[in-house]
Amino acid sequence: MAQVWCNGRFLASDDAHIAISDRGFTLADGLFETLKAVGATPLWFSEHMTRLREGAEMLGLAVPHDDAMLKDAMIGLLNNQQSPESAIRLTLTRGPTTQRGLWSGDNPGQPTCLITVAPAGKTPSQRVIVSRATRRNEHSPLSRLKSLNYGDNIIARREAIEKGATDALMLNTRGDLACATVGNVFARLDGRWITPRIADGILPGIARAKIIRVLDAAERAIGEAELAHVDAAFISNSLGCALIKEFEGRALDGEESLLPLSIYEAESRSAGQ
Repeated sequence: MAQVWCNGRFLASDDAHIAISDRGFTLADGLFETLKAVGATPLWFSEHMTRLREGAEMLGLAVPHDDAMLKDAMIGLLNNQQSPESAIRLTLTRGPTTQRGLWSGDNPGQPTCLITVAPAGKTPSQRVIVSRATRRNEHSPLSRLKSLNYGDNIIARREAIEKGATDALMLNTRGDLACATVGNVFARLDGRWITPRIADGILPGIARAKIIRVLDAAERAIGEAELAHVDAAFISNSLGCALIKEFEGRALDGEESLLPLSIYEAESRSAGQ
């Protein structure tokens, strides 16, 4: 049976329970981080924890464990699973409350912290559309946090699937490109790699920051009309990169060599030493 780590304890997954009044469950009041692991080594651990703690501070959430304890928990789960590559998810919520309502008077003081792992596979190429059902709100602080509130992303992904695509690109309220449903977007236009700015309503991805340096990519607003002239594109997140092989029915450059996989391979080699 799969094992998880919940509030400081290793448990069989069937024995782990979340309170029905947990604000993460009732109000999506929380954050999460997804890390790639090679063997028993979580990649970019310190960057993920920095982002988690910065997001928690913005939301007024307490992180109930130090980084050393969280890393030991991840390694323990990875050793138990023993997959070559894994996806780790750390979920942090404000925890249970004794009162209902948007903000409870007892101000929950015992956050819920859950870590799970699962085998990670190769990310397939994508056929994408532009979502028309929803938009990314670049004015909301949540656009820059790894919040549990993924409602807009789910709406966009469902729209894509219903239209025969695999993912959707999300525009912001100005009509500029923001992101895909589960990652940052890089596009090649006139021979230069470009990617939306953080101010355009995107999550400041950890892989994104590394890829910008590798590709010397420019951060700028990308209008929807410009997407018709892009000849190559990919989606990035901490688990890997996925080529966009088709955009709104138009074929793009599908060469795997376009992907900046070196950022993951270098970390993987270091982890294996």
